[in-house]
Amino acid sequence: MSFTAEEALAATHYVDADHPDVRDWAADVVRGQASARDKAVALFYAVRDDPYSSSPDAEDYRASVIVGQDRNWCVPKSILLTAGARAAGVPSLLGFADVRNHLASEKLLDRVGTDLFAFHGYSTFLIDGRWVKATSAFNIEMCTRFGVKPIEFDGVNDSLYHEFDVEGRHHMEYVRQRGEFVELPWDEICRVFEEIYGHRPGAGRDGEPQHDAMFHG
Repeated sequence: MSFTAEEALAATHYVDADHPDVRDWAADVVRGQASARDKAVALFYAVRDDPYSSSPDAEDYRASVIVGQDRNWCVPKSILLTAGARAAGVPSLLGFADVRNHLASEKLLDRVGTDLFAFHGYSTFLIDGRWVKATSAFNIEMCTRFGVKPIEFDGVNDSLYHEFDVEGRHHMEYVRQRGEFVELPWDEICRVFEEIYGHRPGAGRDGEPQHDAMFHG
């Protein structure tokens, strides 16, 4: 990875780690945590456990806006997690990959028209000289309801989607890496979403915002 620690600590338009609301939130979450590893783990669990909602408005993807919301999906979650880490002094980047959900519900398949989910968002932290990935998408309630293994993070090993669910059924498959970024590649995400789904991120095929606690399942 070619990014420096300084680049991965920078505040940007979307990853606005210097915003007072983001800084205050991050400070509350990491209070009492001394190491970069412990801070990253605390931030991960603070972001992971909320249900799903989404918006097609670009400004809703700023960390300072996301921090005031009580629910969100993987891209905003990764933005907030990345911004929180930077605010806490932990170098962090946004990462994206395309994944195939083999257990997607009929409701979800009808909504998006495919089991391929482009630009799944995650964060990657520089901890003890290594970049470590963290996927904060699935809240614990959804995992329990649908028999999906919760995604855990220890600050040492990459935290990725599980290939199989608790019953051994094929669940999530990584099909393409989109890379890591200092800033949210909003224009590229919109272009890919229009190409695959016919609409912007966060909107259904009717163009309206999506609100579905079981978005990924």
